[in-house]
Amino acid sequence: MKLPPLQWLAVAAVIVVVAAAASPTANAPATAAASAADTAEDDDGDSVFPFRAIQLYNTVAGYLEYIFDMVIAPITGGASSKKQTTSKVSYKKFQIIRVLPSDEDEVLDLEGMSEEPGVQVWMPIQLNKTADLVLPPSVARDVKRFLTEREINFVVLSSDLERSINKQNPKMPSVNQQSELKATKGHVMTFNRYHRYQDILDYLMYLSENYPHLVELLPIGKTVEGRPLKVVKISSGQTRENVVKPAIWIDAGIHAREWISPAVALFILRQLVENKSYRTLVSEIDWYILPMINADGYEYSHTVDRLWRKSRRTATIKSGRTLWDTSYGCEGVDLNRNWDWHWGGVGASQDPCSDTFAGSHAFSEPETRAVSDFILDHRDRIQVYLTLHSYSQMWLMPWSHTKKLSDDYDDMMYLARQATEAIQKVHGSQYQLGTTPSLLYTVSGCSDDWAKGKAGIKYSYTIELPDKGLYGFLLPAEKIVTTGKEIFTGIKSIAKSILKINSMKEKSKLIG
Repeated sequence: MKLPPLQWLAVAAVIVVVAAAASPTANAPATAAASAADTAEDDDGDSVFPFRAIQLYNTVAGYLEYIFDMVIAPITGGASSKKQTTSKVSYKKFQIIRVLPSDEDEVLDLEGMSEEPGVQVWMPIQLNKTADLVLPPSVARDVKRFLTEREINFVVLSSDLERSINKQNPKMPSVNQQSELKATKGHVMTFNRYHRYQDILDYLMYLSENYPHLVELLPIGKTVEGRPLKVVKISSGQTRENVVKPAIWIDAGIHAREWISPAVALFILRQLVENKSYRTLVSEIDWYILPMINADGYEYSHTVDRLWRKSRRTATIKSGRTLWDTSYGCEGVDLNRNWDWHWGGVGASQDPCSDTFAGSHAFSEPETRAVSDFILDHRDRIQVYLTLHSYSQMWLMPWSHTKKLSDDYDDMMYLARQATEAIQKVHGSQYQLGTTPSLLYTVSGCSDDWAKGKAGIKYSYTIELPDKGLYGFLLPAEKIVTTGKEIFTGIKSIAKSILKINSMKEKSKLIG
């Protein structure tokens, strides 16, 4: 029998694992409960490898693949499938499960399982809190069997992630439909689908050309791959004598796969510019909106990997994950770990292959440098910093790097509570309020912490948009408008509170 070299390596890996799995300690009996948990799609046999056999297989396969790539491939001209992957990533038969660990041992089991290749953690693993995990088909059945045997509660949210991805965004309009949109509206931007970055840029240009008395486009830099970053300034230009006009900053799209965040930022933009009923907000407050920070990652999530999170910085740092110490394929930086506020601390990784890789140093990335430079140049007027993320429906406030509350926590909480109460009145959506450590996890190098700690912006918030996990990062495009209306209502509440606070300060000065 003649097999290609890489297939011989795969056979060798299987032989090693089978030998290990055949040992008395590894060969655990399957339970009836586990069989019930398995879906028809992944039930392809009566026996299953125990979970540690999966770990062994992945380790052996990884080393054999390295040997092939470094030694055999240069001689034979071959290449591993990993390095040939340039087409769109498929999540066919990937599953999303929701787990609920009830003790510390279960937390440790889940954390160990999450390190397996291909497994993604969408929501953090915490005691007595649900966590969402993505399982590749190669391990899904075995993981569910493992969870059942350990009596760890879980439910399957999606049995085919690719099918869920395909349902999220409607097909692009035809060329004729796009031409008709441009002829009637002047642009192709709609709020019933998630648009590509060029559509977003075109819409920003349309606003600046058709509302020059309100809109100014401010180029602030470029991404790693050279895409322009443009802040939209919305201002009536009206100012009162001896009164500094306050400003509100809003950014979105710092994580590539969170498509709802730039869509909501654009919705807010449209309301402030094209809806005349909100002229008072524009005349009393200047608005700086950056609808997309991570344009490279966002485009990559459209063209290659829908679930990509980081930027697209080429990996140049050795990871130290394996004996050969390579970071091949570990592109990108988590731009929300790259800010100069307790950079590189808890909740941030120095491993380029991690989804939370913080970069080589604080502000190592052009995207974060451009935003921070702009904010620092305007910090004397920016009184509110808002950054849009997804998912979990939370209104978060600093600090993120410590469980210690800020000195003005009550002030921030007061404005945030008013905003979330206003949101709830729109469609009944409830947002949790609190610091990131109290609701999610402790993390360093985040933009909201930096905005408050370094830029001195008192009211700095992270808004985690819908939903609470039914769709996760794949919120259907049909939810854009309802989400946009809710968040804009909350932001209007914040804006009115700022105007009221400023008015009270002015009156106290006059009295004083």
